Amino acid sequence: MDNNILQICGGLFYLVNKICFSRAERAAGATNQKEWRVRSWIVYLAGLPAWVAIFVSEHNWIAAAVESGGAPAMISGLILALRGDENESVWLNSLAKVCVFAGLGLSLYEYGGITELSQILELGIASGFLLGTYFMARDSQNGYLWLVLGNISCAALMYLQGYYILMVQQLASLVFVLDAYLIRLRNNSKNNVSNVI
Repeated sequence: MDNNILQICGGLFYLVNKICFSRAERAAGATNQKEWRVRSWIVYLAGLPAWVAIFVSEHNWIAAAVESGGAPAMISGLILALRGDENESVWLNSLAKVCVFAGLGLSLYEYGGITELSQILELGIASGFLLGTYFMARDSQNGYLWLVLGNISCAALMYLQGYYILMVQQLASLVFVLDAYLIRLRNNSKNNVSNVI
């Protein structure tokens, strides 16, 4: 498949995901928030195959494994959003962790250690994406901060590798992530809520 098509598909779905998270924070009432969160997880999952294909084509093994390993966290987030509770699947969580270590191992093997800037950026993507998704699945505002790290790291990697459509998408997503985070902070301060996980 053409890389431009992959960039557009992956970028569009991931951008819509961040827009949905932002809309969830702005939505009035628990039912509307739930609907936006469910939408956000569905479009997140829809964009996943394109991102994995791009990362694999560039031998970005850490990022590819993190994206693949993020699927269980995304599914867990969708299930939690649909159910409206916090009972997560242990096996999905374990599968995500195995994928991350497999990707790290592949990258270390191929490059003989952490020797490339792309690997450092991949580690930023890995920690930002996985922890962001983990905290977002639990409806924690801290997930937004981790997503900021993931967006910035991914935008830099996409720039270095010539995927300019995805770089722009990551920067646009960053705007919506920051918007959602600021709305959450404002709403929590109005309601005197602490959201520390």
